Amino acid sequence: MTTRSSTSGKSATRGRTTRTGRARRLVRVLAATAACAAALTLTGCAGIGEGVRVEGPSAIPEAHARADAETGSGAGSGGEAGTEAVNVKPSPTPLKAFDGARVNIADGQTVGVGMPISVTFDSPVPESERAAVERQLKIETDTATEGSWSWVKDRDLADGQRVDYRPRTYWKPGTKVTVRIGGANLTRHFTIGRSLIATVDVLRHTMTVEKDGSTQRIPVTAGAPGMETWNGTMVVSDKQRRVFMDSRSVGYGDSYAGWYGYAVHLTASGTYLHENPKANTYAGRQNVTHGCVGLADDGTAKRFYDQVIPGDVVKVTGSKETVAVGNGYGDWNLSWERWKAGSELS
Repeated sequence: MTTRSSTSGKSATRGRTTRTGRARRLVRVLAATAACAAALTLTGCAGIGEGVRVEGPSAIPEAHARADAETGSGAGSGGEAGTEAVNVKPSPTPLKAFDGARVNIADGQTVGVGMPISVTFDSPVPESERAAVERQLKIETDTATEGSWSWVKDRDLADGQRVDYRPRTYWKPGTKVTVRIGGANLTRHFTIGRSLIATVDVLRHTMTVEKDGSTQRIPVTAGAPGMETWNGTMVVSDKQRRVFMDSRSVGYGDSYAGWYGYAVHLTASGTYLHENPKANTYAGRQNVTHGCVGLADDGTAKRFYDQVIPGDVVKVTGSKETVAVGNGYGDWNLSWERWKAGSELS
């Protein structure tokens, strides 16, 4: 009895010791699990290093764990152990800005050396998306060309609705250019024609035209005092055989309203270089217009009109206020450094 009793006591003691040891090990396991769970909650650290998960009670299949480790996608989200979400980089959302994108140059067109590539949108592009938009605008040329995009505040559009590309200096004649707008699936091919640069000196009432290495001087009349022609560099946007001009549209009351011929369009605000009967008397002598540049109707205006194409350059010197960048194509009135600064990728 004593022996059995003694043996039974030892067995009981061992049982109690075993249960105590198991309890202690369970406490240590629970403590370790809690510590890891806390670390996950605070740092999302599952998968740190080689992308291997810290598994909880409901471990994912081993094959999945290996796949996570190989792809580096095993970072946990701090959720319940064994159910952490795999971090997958979302696909970029298509930019809505390109839904109404337009380019100012027609496919196959020949333009002058000053023509910027202008892309406009139906709605303003938020600043946060402009870099992404620029990355989808590609320019290819067959001659070495340094250029940059720049966001332009158009006179008639909201900020963020227009972005232009221009070279550092005027395009080289004969250059073939391709524009690709990835977000809109648009492509334009065009060619730079011969160089024509006309310089209007309002103080001397003359226009000097440099074309294909030749120079000609033409008498003109520019804006009268108080109605001065814009100073600075403008680019021909289009031309029309006849244009109806109404002074009320530019705030000059009932000063004029009628048709004017051989009109070369320079600004969105209404500046033209066109035929004007007053130039028969005043060209080369006095500035008498309401801001446009007038040429005589003895064939002078027609001869200039016939040789001009969109993209040709008209520079005005000796006047007062410089034309705004977004008033037509005033891009060349900014220095190269300031122009580049208008790009979100600069």
